[in-house]
Parts: sequence; C-alpha cells; structure tokens
Amino acid sequence: MNTIHCQNLSKSFRGVPAVNGLNLEIPAGAIYGLVGPNGAGKTTAIKTLMNIIQPDSGAAHVLGCDSRLLGPEQFARIGYVSENQQLPDWMTVGYLMQYLKPFYPTWDDSRADELIRQFELPPGRQLKHLSRGMWMKASLASSLAYRPQLLVLDEPFSGLDPLVREDLIQGILDSADETTILCSSHDLAEIETLASHIGYMDRGILRFSEEMSNLTSRFREVEVTVEALFTMPPNGQWPVRWLRPEIAPSLVRFVDSGFDPRQTDADIRELFTTVSNVTVNPMPLKSIFVTMARSTSKGNR
Repeated sequence: MNTIHCQNLSKSFRGVPAVNGLNLEIPAGAIYGLVGPNGAGKTTAIKTLMNIIQPDSGAAHVLGCDSRLLGPEQFARIGYVSENQQLPDWMTVGYLMQYLKPFYPTWDDSRADELIRQFELPPGRQLKHLSRGMWMKASLASSLAYRPQLLVLDEPFSGLDPLVREDLIQGILDSADETTILCSSHDLAEIETLASHIGYMDRGILRFSEEMSNLTSRFREVEVTVEALFTMPPNGQWPVRWLRPEIAPSLVRFVDSGFDPRQTDADIRELFTTVSNVTVNPMPLKSIFVTMARSTSKGNR
C-alpha cells in the first residue's frame, strides 16, 4: 500500500513548469528522501501534496485521499515541518504542546513529554527566544507527539549545526517504525543515513525514484588503465549509462549509472582493446547527486 501516489502531477508559475508530470509512489513505512538542486521543484511538489497549492493537472493521493481535498481529518494524521515553519512565537514550548493537543485525537502526552526531554527543550521558554536549532526541535516535537501516519519534512536540516542535525535525525528515526516519512533536503549525508528510498528531481522532472540500496549498487566510479594511447570515441559510441567520461593518454574514468559486473566488463573489453587494469569503486550519495546534476545540465545523461 502506498501512502503517497502521484500521477502526472504538474504545476507551473507564469508558464514556467515547477513540477512536470510527476509520477511518484511512496510505500507505507518508507523513509523517502527527495533530493535535487535548487529550483528543482521539490518544495512545490510537497506543497502540492499538502494542498497548500493546487496542481494545474494530474492527481495525487495522500493517505488514500485526493490531495486537493485534504482537510482537518487528514491533517490530524500528518506531521509537517519546514525550514520556514511558522509558529506562534509568543507561546512557550509547554503551552504550544497543550494548545495543539485538542486538534489531534491521537495526541500522546507521554510521547510529548519524552520528546521535550529528548530534545532538551525548555518548557517555560517562549518560542521567540529559542535558537534556530531549538525552534526546529520544537516544531518536530509538536509534529511527532500525536504519532502521525505521515511526516513531511521540507529542508529540516538547513542551516543547523551538526549536533542539532544529529538530534533531529535520531528523533525522526525513533518514529520510523510507525510513520511514513517524506524528507526533502540538500544535506545529502543526512539523507543517506535516513532514507530507505530516494528520488532525484531536476527542473521539475523526477529523474529517478528507487530504493536506496538499489541506487547505491548501480552507481560506480570506474577507472580503466590502458596500455596504448586512447582518444575519445565519436559521439554515440559510449554506452548511454556511462556518465562524465574523462580521458588521459593511458587512463579513462567514468561513472557507470547502471553497473553490472559482467556487462560493464564486456563493454570495457569491447571499447578498450589493451586494458591493463580496471578499478571499480562505490559512490556516496553526494557523488551520485553531483554526477546526475552535472550530467543533466550538460545534456549528456
């Protein structure tokens, strides 16, 4: 069962597509990381899913409900935390929790108290006197206290110090067993430690969406040492899955975006006639992200 399902979802502003034909499925229980460069359309996609803005075309269902019809009943089961989160800053942390409680039938007082202790939040301090890191902790705590079925996080780690990010990540992971999580972030190292699934958006298009384990297994940095002088082949001779080739007189490097030991070796042997050594290395998410971004911008994906 999918917690989120999108079909050909599109949204434009003044004729410029921000989300272009989005097809997305997020299974129940997943921690889904949505990544992409600035302006890729991630926040617009999330706001459309949350019924903050209306799509121009296509459809999305969240918790089984048409996203355009999301209302109090559904939002009582959804947690939402954004880097630009607006909270009533005159409230204290403790008062905020008590204020929110009547709106959520599944509110858990013991969970709320546990989160305040875990995040070391001062219950009697006004929100306007909290640091940015503590503000984000308060926002997350208030969203987790009612044990939501879906937690949506839009750039939750932006501008935070490493210790605060670690605290937020632990709080998120502690809720992962009971909550589906959608997290948009530029902090790829944090996404890599969190996500079970990953999607990459660029210029409004979802370029890929898959399980993290599958993504990290299919991307490899490959280095081929050749015995004879080698030059770039004519256009079209590189396998399409080889990205960002670099050529030196006796060395060729590239990223294989569809790595398969047998097929990659066969392609190398066919293209390079005098191979003396082949080195294959796994890639962290950050390197995969940079490869995809640069390859897309140069049109040589």
